[in-house]
Amino acid sequence: MAAENQTPIGSGFGAKTPASDVVAGLDLSGKNVIVTGGYSGIGIEEVRALAGIGARVTVPARRPDAAKEALAEVDGDIEVAHMDLADLATVRTFANDYVSSGRQLDILINNAGIMACPLARVGPGWERQFGVNHLGHMALALGLLPALQKAETSRLVALSSTAHIRGDVNWDDPNYERTDYDKWGAYAQAKSANALFALGADRRWDSYGVTAFGVHPGGIFTPLQRHLSVEEMAAMGWMNPDGTIPPAIQAMFKTPEQGASTATWAATSPQLEGRGGEYCEDCDIAQLAGPDSQRWEHARPWICDEEKADRLWEMSEKMLAEA
Repeated sequence: MAAENQTPIGSGFGAKTPASDVVAGLDLSGKNVIVTGGYSGIGIEEVRALAGIGARVTVPARRPDAAKEALAEVDGDIEVAHMDLADLATVRTFANDYVSSGRQLDILINNAGIMACPLARVGPGWERQFGVNHLGHMALALGLLPALQKAETSRLVALSSTAHIRGDVNWDDPNYERTDYDKWGAYAQAKSANALFALGADRRWDSYGVTAFGVHPGGIFTPLQRHLSVEEMAAMGWMNPDGTIPPAIQAMFKTPEQGASTATWAATSPQLEGRGGEYCEDCDIAQLAGPDSQRWEHARPWICDEEKADRLWEMSEKMLAEA
Protein backbone atom coordinates (compact mmCIF):
# COMPACT_ATOMS: atom_id res chain seq x y z
CA MET A 1 0.00 0.00 0.00
CA ALA A 2 1.13 3.56 -0.70
CA ALA A 3 0.50 4.39 2.97
CA GLU A 4 3.67 2.51 3.87
CA ASN A 5 5.68 5.14 1.97
CA GLN A 6 4.39 8.04 4.09
CA THR A 7 7.55 8.34 6.16
CA PRO A 8 9.47 11.63 6.49
CA ILE A 9 12.98 11.53 5.04
CA GLY A 10 14.54 14.38 7.01
CA SER A 11 14.95 16.80 4.12
CA GLY A 12 16.73 19.43 6.19
CA PHE A 13 14.06 21.99 5.33
CA GLY A 14 11.02 22.93 7.39
CA ALA A 15 7.66 24.63 7.58
CA LYS A 16 9.04 28.17 7.32
CA THR A 17 11.76 27.53 4.73
CA PRO A 18 11.34 30.01 1.84
CA ALA A 19 11.05 28.63 -1.68
CA SER A 20 14.30 30.30 -2.72
CA ASP A 21 16.18 28.20 -0.16
CA VAL A 22 14.86 24.83 -1.37
CA VAL A 23 16.12 25.51 -4.90
CA ALA A 24 19.45 27.05 -3.89
CA GLY A 25 22.23 25.47 -5.93
CA LEU A 26 19.88 23.92 -8.50
CA ASP A 27 19.92 24.84 -12.20
CA LEU A 28 16.82 24.45 -14.37
CA SER A 29 18.30 26.08 -17.47
CA GLY A 30 16.73 24.47 -20.53
CA LYS A 31 13.83 23.07 -18.51
CA ASN A 32 10.17 23.90 -19.11
CA VAL A 33 7.67 24.40 -16.31
CA ILE A 34 3.92 25.07 -16.16
CA VAL A 35 2.37 26.54 -13.00
CA THR A 36 -1.40 26.98 -12.91
CA GLY A 37 -2.50 29.90 -10.76
CA GLY A 38 1.05 31.18 -11.07
CA TYR A 39 0.22 34.87 -10.83
CA SER A 40 -1.02 35.27 -7.27
CA GLY A 41 -0.56 33.86 -3.78
CA ILE A 42 1.88 31.00 -3.50
CA GLY A 43 1.75 30.41 -7.25
CA ILE A 44 3.66 33.58 -8.09
CA GLU A 45 6.29 32.60 -5.53
CA GLU A 46 6.66 29.18 -7.14
CA VAL A 47 7.15 30.92 -10.48
CA ARG A 48 9.67 33.32 -8.96
CA ALA A 49 11.72 30.49 -7.46
CA LEU A 50 11.72 28.31 -10.59
CA ALA A 51 12.31 31.10 -13.09
CA GLY A 52 15.05 32.34 -10.79
CA ILE A 53 17.08 29.19 -11.39
CA GLY A 54 16.73 29.26 -15.14
CA ALA A 55 13.44 27.52 -15.96
CA ARG A 56 11.19 28.73 -18.75
CA VAL A 57 7.85 29.05 -16.95
CA THR A 58 4.43 29.12 -18.60
CA VAL A 59 1.50 30.42 -16.57
CA PRO A 60 -1.93 29.53 -18.01
CA ALA A 61 -4.41 32.07 -16.71
CA ARG A 62 -8.13 32.76 -16.81
CA ARG A 63 -7.27 36.47 -16.88
CA PRO A 64 -4.10 36.78 -18.99
CA ASP A 65 -3.90 40.56 -18.70
CA ALA A 66 -4.01 40.39 -14.91
CA ALA A 67 -1.42 37.61 -14.96
CA LYS A 68 0.95 39.61 -17.15
CA GLU A 69 0.60 42.63 -14.88
CA ALA A 70 1.27 40.58 -11.74
CA LEU A 71 4.25 38.78 -13.26
CA ALA A 72 5.85 41.91 -14.72
CA GLU A 73 7.94 42.32 -11.58
CA VAL A 74 9.18 38.72 -11.57
CA ASP A 75 12.54 38.15 -13.22
CA GLY A 76 13.08 35.30 -15.65
CA ASP A 77 11.76 33.65 -18.79
CA ILE A 78 8.01 33.71 -18.13
CA GLU A 79 5.12 33.54 -20.57
CA VAL A 80 1.36 33.74 -20.04
CA ALA A 81 -1.32 31.87 -21.98
CA HIS A 82 -5.10 31.78 -21.74
CA MET A 83 -6.81 28.89 -19.93
CA ASP A 84 -9.79 28.56 -17.59
CA LEU A 85 -9.92 25.37 -15.52
CA ALA A 86 -13.72 25.67 -15.41
CA ASP A 87 -13.88 25.55 -19.22
CA LEU A 88 -12.55 22.28 -20.62
CA ALA A 89 -12.43 23.66 -24.15
CA THR A 90 -9.79 26.18 -23.06
CA VAL A 91 -7.91 23.52 -21.08
CA ARG A 92 -7.75 21.24 -24.10
CA THR A 93 -6.77 24.08 -26.43
CA PHE A 94 -3.94 25.16 -24.12
CA ALA A 95 -2.66 21.59 -23.75
CA ASN A 96 -2.88 20.92 -27.49
CA ASP A 97 -1.05 24.14 -28.31
CA TYR A 98 1.70 23.35 -25.81
CA VAL A 99 2.19 19.82 -27.12
CA SER A 100 2.10 21.06 -30.73
CA SER A 101 4.91 23.49 -29.95
CA GLY A 102 7.21 20.48 -29.67
CA ARG A 103 8.48 21.45 -26.24
CA GLN A 104 9.11 18.89 -23.56
CA LEU A 105 7.51 19.58 -20.18
CA ASP A 106 9.78 18.92 -17.23
CA ILE A 107 7.56 20.13 -14.37
CA LEU A 108 3.80 20.60 -14.09
CA ILE A 109 2.51 22.21 -10.89
CA ASN A 110 -1.27 22.07 -10.55
CA ASN A 111 -1.38 24.97 -8.13
CA ALA A 112 -4.58 26.89 -8.93
CA GLY A 113 -7.66 26.33 -6.83
CA ILE A 114 -10.84 27.65 -5.25
CA MET A 115 -11.99 27.10 -1.69
CA ALA A 116 -15.28 26.96 0.20
CA CYS A 117 -17.28 28.77 -2.45
CA PRO A 118 -21.08 28.79 -2.75
CA LEU A 119 -22.64 25.99 -4.76
CA ALA A 120 -22.11 26.50 -8.47
CA ARG A 121 -21.70 24.20 -11.42
CA VAL A 122 -19.18 24.02 -14.25
CA GLY A 123 -18.84 21.82 -17.32
CA PRO A 124 -21.78 19.47 -17.80
CA GLY A 125 -23.01 20.08 -14.24
CA TRP A 126 -20.02 19.26 -12.05
CA GLU A 127 -19.85 20.78 -8.58
CA ARG A 128 -17.52 23.73 -9.02
CA GLN A 129 -14.77 22.87 -6.52
CA PHE A 130 -14.48 19.28 -7.76
CA GLY A 131 -14.66 20.47 -11.37
CA VAL A 132 -12.02 23.19 -11.11
CA ASN A 133 -9.63 21.80 -8.49
CA HIS A 134 -9.64 18.19 -9.67
CA LEU A 135 -11.26 17.54 -13.05
CA GLY A 136 -9.87 20.63 -14.79
CA HIS A 137 -6.38 19.79 -13.60
CA MET A 138 -6.72 16.14 -14.53
CA ALA A 139 -7.81 17.12 -18.04
CA LEU A 140 -4.79 19.42 -18.25
CA ALA A 141 -2.36 16.72 -17.16
CA LEU A 142 -3.86 14.17 -19.54
CA GLY A 143 -3.58 16.65 -22.40
CA LEU A 144 0.02 17.49 -21.52
CA LEU A 145 1.13 13.89 -21.09
CA PRO A 146 2.93 13.77 -24.49
CA ALA A 147 5.03 16.77 -23.42
CA LEU A 148 5.72 15.22 -20.01
CA GLN A 149 6.77 12.00 -21.74
CA LYS A 150 9.10 13.93 -24.04
CA ALA A 151 11.27 14.88 -21.08
CA GLU A 152 13.64 12.14 -19.95
CA THR A 153 12.14 12.50 -16.48
CA SER A 154 9.38 14.86 -15.39
CA ARG A 155 7.50 15.75 -12.24
CA LEU A 156 3.85 16.51 -11.60
CA VAL A 157 2.85 18.24 -8.37
CA ALA A 158 -0.81 18.40 -7.33
CA LEU A 159 -1.68 20.91 -4.63
CA SER A 160 -3.83 19.25 -2.00
CA SER A 161 -4.53 20.57 1.50
CA THR A 162 -4.84 19.62 5.13
CA ALA A 163 -8.55 20.14 4.46
CA HIS A 164 -8.56 16.61 3.06
CA ILE A 165 -8.92 15.43 6.66
CA ARG A 166 -12.54 16.63 6.63
CA GLY A 167 -13.55 13.81 4.33
CA ASP A 168 -12.98 11.42 1.47
CA VAL A 169 -14.43 11.70 -2.02
CA ASN A 170 -18.22 11.55 -2.02
CA TRP A 171 -18.15 8.51 -4.25
CA ASP A 172 -21.90 8.16 -4.72
CA ASP A 173 -22.66 11.85 -5.29
CA PRO A 174 -19.52 13.87 -6.08
CA ASN A 175 -21.54 16.66 -7.68
CA TYR A 176 -23.96 17.14 -4.78
CA GLU A 177 -26.98 16.34 -6.88
CA ARG A 178 -28.71 14.45 -4.05
CA THR A 179 -26.62 15.48 -1.05
CA ASP A 180 -27.10 18.77 0.79
CA TYR A 181 -24.23 21.02 -0.25
CA ASP A 182 -21.53 21.66 2.32
CA LYS A 183 -18.85 24.02 1.00
CA TRP A 184 -16.19 22.62 3.34
CA GLY A 185 -17.13 19.04 2.59
CA ALA A 186 -16.90 19.84 -1.12
CA TYR A 187 -13.48 21.41 -0.61
CA ALA A 188 -12.31 18.39 1.37
CA GLN A 189 -13.49 16.11 -1.43
CA ALA A 190 -11.59 18.13 -4.03
CA LYS A 191 -8.39 18.18 -1.97
CA SER A 192 -8.60 14.43 -1.29
CA ALA A 193 -9.08 13.99 -5.03
CA ASN A 194 -5.97 16.06 -5.76
CA ALA A 195 -3.83 13.82 -3.57
CA LEU A 196 -5.39 10.65 -5.00
CA PHE A 197 -4.80 11.96 -8.53
CA ALA A 198 -1.10 12.38 -7.78
CA LEU A 199 -0.97 8.83 -6.45
CA GLY A 200 -2.80 7.51 -9.51
CA ALA A 201 -0.68 9.48 -11.98
CA ASP A 202 2.52 8.27 -10.36
CA ARG A 203 1.44 4.65 -10.66
CA ARG A 204 0.16 4.91 -14.22
CA TRP A 205 2.85 7.13 -15.70
CA ASP A 206 5.96 5.81 -13.99
CA SER A 207 6.93 3.93 -17.16
CA TYR A 208 6.82 7.27 -19.02
CA GLY A 209 9.32 8.82 -16.62
CA VAL A 210 6.67 10.88 -14.80
CA THR A 211 6.84 11.15 -11.01
CA ALA A 212 3.95 12.73 -9.11
CA PHE A 213 3.47 14.09 -5.60
CA GLY A 214 0.57 15.54 -3.64
CA VAL A 215 1.40 18.62 -1.57
CA HIS A 216 -0.12 20.46 1.38
CA PRO A 217 1.39 23.96 1.20
CA GLY A 218 0.39 24.99 4.73
CA GLY A 219 -1.83 27.74 6.07
CA ILE A 220 -1.28 30.97 4.13
CA PHE A 221 -3.42 34.08 3.74
CA THR A 222 -3.87 34.48 -0.03
CA PRO A 223 -6.75 35.24 -2.44
CA LEU A 224 -7.83 31.62 -1.84
CA GLN A 225 -9.85 32.95 1.12
CA ARG A 226 -11.85 35.34 -1.06
CA HIS A 227 -15.12 33.46 -0.47
CA LEU A 228 -14.79 33.71 3.32
CA SER A 229 -16.02 36.68 5.34
CA VAL A 230 -14.10 38.20 8.23
CA GLU A 231 -16.88 36.95 10.50
CA GLU A 232 -16.42 33.39 9.30
CA MET A 233 -12.64 33.49 9.63
CA ALA A 234 -13.03 34.99 13.10
CA ALA A 235 -15.34 32.12 14.06
CA MET A 236 -12.62 29.67 12.95
CA GLY A 237 -10.01 31.55 14.97
CA TRP A 238 -8.04 32.73 11.94
CA MET A 239 -8.78 36.41 12.58
CA ASN A 240 -9.98 38.75 15.26
CA PRO A 241 -13.45 40.25 14.71
CA ASP A 242 -11.78 43.49 13.54
CA GLY A 243 -9.87 41.62 10.81
CA THR A 244 -6.48 41.66 12.51
CA ILE A 245 -4.50 38.42 12.81
CA PRO A 246 -3.94 36.96 16.31
CA PRO A 247 -0.24 36.44 17.17
CA ALA A 248 -0.73 32.67 17.51
CA ILE A 249 -2.11 32.48 13.97
CA GLN A 250 0.68 34.69 12.66
CA ALA A 251 3.15 32.24 14.15
CA MET A 252 1.36 29.21 12.68
CA PHE A 253 0.57 30.55 9.21
CA LYS A 254 3.19 30.89 6.49
CA THR A 255 4.08 33.73 4.17
CA PRO A 256 3.32 33.10 0.50
CA GLU A 257 7.02 32.41 -0.18
CA GLN A 258 7.12 29.89 2.66
CA GLY A 259 3.85 28.40 1.40
CA ALA A 260 5.40 27.91 -2.03
CA SER A 261 8.33 25.93 -0.69
CA THR A 262 6.81 22.43 -0.42
CA ALA A 263 5.49 22.42 -3.98
CA THR A 264 8.79 23.81 -5.23
CA TRP A 265 10.70 21.18 -3.25
CA ALA A 266 8.50 18.37 -4.55
CA ALA A 267 8.99 19.63 -8.10
CA THR A 268 12.77 19.87 -7.98
CA SER A 269 14.44 18.08 -5.08
CA PRO A 270 17.05 15.41 -5.87
CA GLN A 271 16.10 13.92 -2.48
CA LEU A 272 12.91 12.58 -4.06
CA GLU A 273 14.54 10.61 -6.86
CA GLY A 274 13.29 7.04 -6.81
CA ARG A 275 10.16 7.98 -4.89
CA GLY A 276 6.68 9.01 -6.02
CA GLY A 277 3.01 9.12 -5.14
CA GLU A 278 3.54 10.46 -1.63
CA TYR A 279 1.75 13.34 0.05
CA CYS A 280 4.16 16.04 1.25
CA GLU A 281 4.01 18.82 3.82
CA ASP A 282 6.56 21.23 5.30
CA CYS A 283 9.18 20.30 2.67
CA ASP A 284 9.18 16.61 3.53
CA ILE A 285 7.14 13.46 3.09
CA ALA A 286 4.20 13.70 5.49
CA GLN A 287 3.79 10.92 7.98
CA LEU A 288 0.67 8.80 7.98
CA ALA A 289 -1.82 10.18 10.48
CA GLY A 290 -2.27 8.38 13.77
CA PRO A 291 -4.39 8.89 16.89
CA ASP A 292 -2.13 11.70 18.11
CA SER A 293 -2.11 13.67 14.86
CA GLN A 294 -3.40 17.22 15.03
CA ARG A 295 -6.17 18.33 12.67
CA TRP A 296 -3.76 20.38 10.54
CA GLU A 297 -1.09 17.75 9.90
CA HIS A 298 -0.28 14.39 8.35
CA ALA A 299 -1.83 12.25 5.64
CA ARG A 300 -5.14 10.53 6.33
CA PRO A 301 -5.32 6.93 5.12
CA TRP A 302 -7.86 7.51 2.36
CA ILE A 303 -5.52 9.70 0.30
CA CYS A 304 -2.85 6.98 0.39
CA ASP A 305 -5.13 4.18 -0.81
CA GLU A 306 -4.18 2.80 -4.22
CA GLU A 307 -7.61 1.23 -4.73
CA LYS A 308 -9.26 4.61 -4.12
CA ALA A 309 -6.78 6.22 -6.52
CA ASP A 310 -7.79 3.71 -9.20
CA ARG A 311 -11.47 4.25 -8.47
CA LEU A 312 -11.11 8.02 -8.74
CA TRP A 313 -9.14 7.75 -11.97
CA GLU A 314 -11.76 5.57 -13.62
CA MET A 315 -14.64 7.73 -12.39
CA SER A 316 -12.91 10.92 -13.51
CA GLU A 317 -12.00 9.57 -16.93
CA LYS A 318 -15.66 8.75 -17.48
CA MET A 319 -16.74 12.21 -16.34
CA LEU A 320 -14.22 13.90 -18.63
CA ALA A 321 -15.22 11.72 -21.57
CA GLU A 322 -18.82 12.82 -21.16
CA ALA A 323 -17.96 16.53 -21.00
